[in-house]
Amino acid sequence: MYQASAPRFANTLRNLSAILDKAQAHAEAKKIEPVVFTQSRLAPDMFPLSRQVQIACDSAKGALARLAGVEIPKHEDTEQTFAELKARIAKTLDFVESLKAAQIEGSEDREVVLKLRGQDVKFNGLQYLLGFAYPNFYFHVTTAYNILRHNGVEIGKRDYIGNP
Repeated sequence: MYQASAPRFANTLRNLSAILDKAQAHAEAKKIEPVVFTQSRLAPDMFPLSRQVQIACDSAKGALARLAGVEIPKHEDTEQTFAELKARIAKTLDFVESLKAAQIEGSEDREVVLKLRGQDVKFNGLQYLLGFAYPNFYFHVTTAYNILRHNGVEIGKRDYIGNP
């Protein structure tokens, strides 16, 4: 469970941070205010880039904390700049890397209860990781990528996947 979770979240968060670096460089090169990117969204009813990054971080730290049976670190959702979003990713990575394999191993049968739309939804650890945590995490990382790509940042699949 550890190898299937913590390193995967960490790798993708590092890739997301590198993508934000490319977005910042693009904004500087094109003389575009960075807030244009951080507040951009794909559709009027979707969250902007800043919120996509926040939720991706929340998904990773929440999943690992639940699997490890530890308290989920709380982060304020105030990040608006590339630097602040990268700091959020770095804090999340610090938490991910603080967890030991022994804390997560064997969690495939741990009960995970989430409150979704006002109702408790129960999973075992493996169902939670594969059927909820991963899809939610990758949805928000992919949406962040797509917002930046849609706005002309020169990134591609290699940036998204990185070095697995």
